[in-house]
Amino acid sequence: QVRLVESGGGLVQAGDSLRLSCAASRSTFERYSMAWFRQAPGKERTFVAAASRSTDRTLVTDSLKGRFTISRDNAKNMVYLQMNNLRPEDTATYYCGSGSVTANAYNPRAWPYWGQGTQVTVSS
Repeated sequence: QVRLVESGGGLVQAGDSLRLSCAASRSTFERYSMAWFRQAPGKERTFVAAASRSTDRTLVTDSLKGRFTISRDNAKNMVYLQMNNLRPEDTATYYCGSGSVTANAYNPRAWPYWGQGTQVTVSS
């Protein structure tokens, strides 16, 4: 059973920073790549960033490069999303996903396992 638990969301002002965390079991962390997606009310779930299982390779969607960074802590079985200079349009529920994803990382359907999400609200 794969269990992912996100934390770190909250209400912040534009320009602030947040770091989201996703905790996974050791077996999940060793087996799967990890990703962050976000979903605003009434909109589809969209790709934010991913970190591969077996390499140090990371991927951040172009529109968020320079502000968002994904990282893995293999010793703690954690994946993080550092979000800087937040904007009101970053408001969404942020989800951690995992899976054996080698292609189509941008497609949420490629990721079989999800956490419950953590809410990020950015006020102007």
